[in-house]
Amino acid sequence: MRIRRKKWAKEELENSKFYLDKPEINKGNWKNTFENLGPLHIELGCGKGLFISELASKTPDVNYIAVDMIEAMLGLAKRNIEENYLEKGLCTKEDLKPKNLWLIRANVEQISNVFSAQDEVERIYINFCNPWPKSKHNKRRLTHPRQLKQYKEFLIPKGEIYFKTDDDELFRSSLDYFEEEGFEIVDKTLDLQNEDIFRGNIETEHEKMFKEQGINIKALIVKRI
Repeated sequence: MRIRRKKWAKEELENSKFYLDKPEINKGNWKNTFENLGPLHIELGCGKGLFISELASKTPDVNYIAVDMIEAMLGLAKRNIEENYLEKGLCTKEDLKPKNLWLIRANVEQISNVFSAQDEVERIYINFCNPWPKSKHNKRRLTHPRQLKQYKEFLIPKGEIYFKTDDDELFRSSLDYFEEEGFEIVDKTLDLQNEDIFRGNIETEHEKMFKEQGINIKALIVKRI
């Protein structure tokens, strides 16, 4: 998603208590950055943060890291997270820091620079990533084998990936990618709205838009063997 530059984003992010611009410093030590010892889940490409804000606020015993590369997106995500946590009484205006959520700036294509096996990531969320339809660009897909090899460096055995897309071709190819890299297909659907394999699906901004256009949402749950 293209988004205009937000002049305020840089300063707000720098002053935030739950944002990191150089997250690689915590590689292998993410567990010690949280107050509780809950499982660690990450979202790759968090956009405006509406999904991760709702998910993390509903499950305070799980620790979350939301990843994006675009400063303007991260600025909007910060504001949306703060607003949601304040509304639910999970933080205060004096201490705008969710206890179970970090917002970080990182290139997902180099995500193994940020996480390692010592971080024991239990789940990865990939929501409506760029389908990169041209064959010469396929390797940039977040479900491409090149990426899956990186995820296996820090995703625990039996760790899961939750994937959603509106793109039929990306979905079909991703099924092949996951099987090629030795992931087990746990569940799948071509119509998430009527077959909620996530048992309580939280809609993203893109998801709502696609549904309004009559586009079925495809979804997968896969497990690292």
